[in-house]
Formats: sequence, C-alpha cells, structure tokens
Amino acid sequence: MKVYTNDSSPKQIMLPMAPPAACAASGSDTELKPPRLDQEFVTGSVAGPAGRIPQVSSVLTGCDRWGAIKARWGVCRMHYAVDPGLYALGSPDDSSPVLVTANYKMSFDCLREVLPGRNVWILVLDTDGINVWCAAGKGTFGTEELIRRITASGIRDIVKHRNLILPQLGAPGVSAHLARKQSGFKVHYGPILARDVAAYLDAGLKATAAMRRKDFPLRERAVLIPIELVATLRPALVIIPILLLIGGFGGAGGFLQSMARDGVFSVLAFLGAIISGAVLTPLLLPYLPGRAFTTKGIAAGLPIAVALIYAWGGDLHTWRGILFGGAWLLLIPAFSAYLAMNFTGASTYTSLSGVRREMRWALPLEISAGLSGFAALLVSRFF
Repeated sequence: MKVYTNDSSPKQIMLPMAPPAACAASGSDTELKPPRLDQEFVTGSVAGPAGRIPQVSSVLTGCDRWGAIKARWGVCRMHYAVDPGLYALGSPDDSSPVLVTANYKMSFDCLREVLPGRNVWILVLDTDGINVWCAAGKGTFGTEELIRRITASGIRDIVKHRNLILPQLGAPGVSAHLARKQSGFKVHYGPILARDVAAYLDAGLKATAAMRRKDFPLRERAVLIPIELVATLRPALVIIPILLLIGGFGGAGGFLQSMARDGVFSVLAFLGAIISGAVLTPLLLPYLPGRAFTTKGIAAGLPIAVALIYAWGGDLHTWRGILFGGAWLLLIPAFSAYLAMNFTGASTYTSLSGVRREMRWALPLEISAGLSGFAALLVSRFF
C-alpha cells in the first residue's frame, strides 16, 4: 500500500516521528563520519576495514526505555537519534545479513530488540532523526543516502554477499534498481513489522502475505495520543487565560461572577475540543462516520459541544445566550476537526493525494467555522 505521512507522526513499526537531531555530517562520502563508539547504548566494538564498528545488544536498558517514554511525550525528541553508519548486532561475520533502518533511535531500538541471539549488520541511514515511514515520504530515507552509506561504511569489504534488507515502509523513498546499479547490492524489502524480521530471515528472505499487511489497532492509535496532547496543550496555556478574561465581560452579574460562570465554561469547552480531536478521534477512529479525518473529528466534537452547552444551562432565550452557545457549537467541532487531521500522518490508509484533497476543502471549512465562532463569542460578550 502506498502511504504518506506528515510531520506529526509515527512511522516505520508504529512509531511516532521525531524532528532533526545533530548527527554525522553530510556531503561527499569522504566527509561521512563513522558512528561514535561512546554512544551510551554501544556495548563494544568489532574491527572493520574503515576502523572500529560499534557493537550493540538486543537487550534494551532502562535508559533506552526511559528515552522512548520521554520521546513519546515530546521530551528531548528533537535529539532522539543515533549516529548514522554501520553497527554490529551480536558478532556478525562476512555471511551475516545486512539490515537497513533510520537513525531515529526508537526505530533502531525496535529493530535490534526483536533479534535476540542474532548476528547481523545494521546499516543506519541519516534521516535527520525521523522514522523510516516518514523519512521515505520526505526523501531522506532514499536511494542517494543508501548508496552513500554503503560506500562510507565499507560494507562491500565486510560481507561477501550483495543483499540488503530494507523495511517495506521505506520502499516509497528507495529505487531498488538504481541502488543495485550504483552500489552492486540487491535491495530486498522485508516485512512491515520488526517483530517479523526474524521469521523473514529464517524463511530465506521470503515474506508471507500477513507480513505485507498493516492494520491500525487500538493500541497503536492510543500510543500516538501523548505527543499530540503535549503539542496542543502548549498553546492552550496562552488561550485559556484569554478565554477566562473574555468570559468575564458582559454577563448578568459582575466581572468575577461572569468569569467564574461563562469564562470557566469556555475553558472547559476548549479542553473538550482538545479531548475530542486528540483523544477520542484516534481511539474511536474505526467507528466514527466518514472517511476524511476532518469528518471524523467533527463527529467526535459535535456531541461534546451539544453536551457541554446543555450542561452549561445558560439562557438560550436571549440573543446573548444564543450567540454564546452558538459560538461554541462552531468552535468545538472546528478545533476537533483540525486536531484530527494530524492523524493523517499516522494512519495506514491515507495517501498523499487523499490528504491533499482533504486539506483543500477541510482547512477553509475549519478556518471559517473557527473565525465565525470566535466572532460570535466576542459579540456575545461585548455587544
């Protein structure tokens, strides 16, 4: 299946993406530096034609797992990457397979963790700290970078075979025939999931039909929520005080009384929009109506809006009450739909053309609804 992801999420092997990290220099092959031996996950080194090659284990440490947790919550994710280049998992020799992955550390860790007792070479491409799926769409997990790393790593002089195993989700960025023509290595596309790599190797580089299919179950949808919440709550720290202040104007009582009633309601409504778009939409994704993520976000946000307005208990018999309630009836679904669109980059059934098509009609709709709702909110308080 051809897939497309934006800069929000996750994903060779169901993982969220991470932005660029400072790694080895790029440029000509002579400028490419080998991976450092002092990286905290490196357990030793083996001799290679171009110098010492870092050796790693399939056993992840507490530091590895804590780093993954922090990355999922957006902490230090700008630097969650490993040095690109060649690594030795276990004690590989000249007949050991060569696996290719991205230098996003969670992708690298996920691959080595599922290969206990295996002796393989891992060739890490410089994808600016982005996972394979997203990097393939952006072009950083691509043919040119693959050829450069083959040359710089000296892998031609290390193994006697000429086979490279790439993740299937990296296929959009790599031209297999050009890679073979320029490097001499044949590209094999392995299974989608890292957990199937061992079985793929044991089967003589043959993938089953199940290895070529990818679903999007609840657990994988839920694991994307933290990073979306963190990204959304940052601007919320600015928006929430503004909503409280706006709610204090124009109420039936004094400023503080109105702020405690309508201002607090506005904050709860805004948080409800965040929850519906960043939490409920991914959790309920298969069950929400429509194919577009915008439609699903509206479907998740509209019931929240109706329920909150009903619980608010404001006077909907006055123009002020109608405008205030109507404002949030527009704002909550608009916010929810906008946040839901972030998950187009995480879904296994979106495409580049489909995302572009949705954005052409969805963004004007969301912006119009948001501006209209905010205008109605201001009118209800100040006029």
